[in-house]
Amino acid sequence: MHIYQVPEKKTITLHSIDPDDTQLWEKGKESAKKKLKEIRKELIHLQKLLYAEHKHKILIVLQALDSGGKDGTIRSIFKGVNPQGVKVFSFKVPTTEELAHDYLWRVHKRTPGDGEIVIFNRSHYEDVLVVRVHELVTKETWKERYDHIRNFEKILTDEGTTIIKFFLHISKNEQKERFLERIEVKEKQWKFNPGDIEERKLWDQYMAVYEDALNKTSTTAAPWFIIPANRNWYRDVVISQIIVDQLNALEMNYPSPVENIDQYTKMI
Repeated sequence: MHIYQVPEKKTITLHSIDPDDTQLWEKGKESAKKKLKEIRKELIHLQKLLYAEHKHKILIVLQALDSGGKDGTIRSIFKGVNPQGVKVFSFKVPTTEELAHDYLWRVHKRTPGDGEIVIFNRSHYEDVLVVRVHELVTKETWKERYDHIRNFEKILTDEGTTIIKFFLHISKNEQKERFLERIEVKEKQWKFNPGDIEERKLWDQYMAVYEDALNKTSTTAAPWFIIPANRNWYRDVVISQIIVDQLNALEMNYPSPVENIDQYTKMI
């Protein structure tokens, strides 16, 4: 089992995991950037195989607190990957139509089909995180949702979806530095939302509900990985390697060509 994987039926605490940890890559930032380029090439190849074989489905879930690095992770790791086979969805405040259905309705229709990689930038987990911190639903409601989510993900994995879930773990001080950068750097000012400061006041509450969700919904088939994310370069190397390892485990192959394919050269 990977060192950052949350074990099923065991309890982890977020304070025991250092957001500055770099134990899987002690060679430093520049070396990590070179390694990421190598992993990215392999990922591009594996994504082509996935798309061509049209047999497996991949769902990647990214969760983090504000400024945790979800957008940057997607840009960095999937740079150069064929967009035809990769989709990204972000789940914001539900629309009127979405509220008229069960809370997983809008999520289920975005899950991957054969040959696809789908990335959730925030996900169905918001319905046991934000709603709990802000008391938008009753305790009885959010407690039941852990079972709903586990069952929902079991349906997906039973039908051939590989689910990989990442929590990008940053420190409160790192979040402060990233917020300040958004205020002070002109090109990043568009990212700043004053509401993020109000949410920051709820840091401890968010840590508690994340910890609970990670413990209650990490399964062997749909594991959570808690990724130390204070250093972007380390975050990207670790996550990309986990994704590549999962894809390699599928033992994919290109489909067989049509019979006697060489004969068609004379027809062109």
